Amino acid sequence: MKIELVVFDMAGTTVNDDDSVNRCLQSALRAAGLDVSRDDVNSVMGLAKPEAIAILIERSSFRDSLRSRIESIHRDFLTRSIEFYQRDPSVREVDGASEVFKRLKRSGIGVALDTGFSRPIAGVILERLGWTHTELIDATICSDEVPRGRPEPDMIFSLMQRLGVTDARQVAKIGDTPSDLEEGMRAGCGLVIGVLRGTHTREELEPHPHSHFIDTIAELPALLGIDDD
Repeated sequence: MKIELVVFDMAGTTVNDDDSVNRCLQSALRAAGLDVSRDDVNSVMGLAKPEAIAILIERSSFRDSLRSRIESIHRDFLTRSIEFYQRDPSVREVDGASEVFKRLKRSGIGVALDTGFSRPIAGVILERLGWTHTELIDATICSDEVPRGRPEPDMIFSLMQRLGVTDARQVAKIGDTPSDLEEGMRAGCGLVIGVLRGTHTREELEPHPHSHFIDTIAELPALLGIDDD
């Protein structure tokens, strides 16, 4: 069945940010008195950030004292992330992302972004990359705009409805985290593609549902049978 829509993750998949999501979450939690490792944060990467914070707190010995501070920790994360994405020189599109979007569009395939970020952070990133008000991307959606974030399929279903795609088998979901792959599987996407040069290794992604792995999204057009032009 022909793919009609590709739903891309943002950080780590289409956006290079030098692992800032992990570092900003670590910093916000550390400021509240909880030290977590990169691997700890990686285990919840891709989830809606308030949920990720809640899970990390529940796994710790500080759960009783920090449960009531999830909102304030998330606000701190939001502040740190917005400042990073506005100013840090490492923030750029993953090599070839815009060209991939253009090639998909020329082939009649819709392009959408979904993310575990809330809209304030996603908006800053889209503005920084020049991806707002362009013909590159048909729609974007954030975890705070649906009842349930990843790994639930709500964001994909909302994008499908918005863009007039009725069969999830005509959708490809692509991302670099287990929650991306789980989201695609739960939505019933025809292709569920893991990116190996993001936050997770092949070994970390392998146990999770997938149809394909690619190193970067630059390999996506060939996977979809789109000829060079």
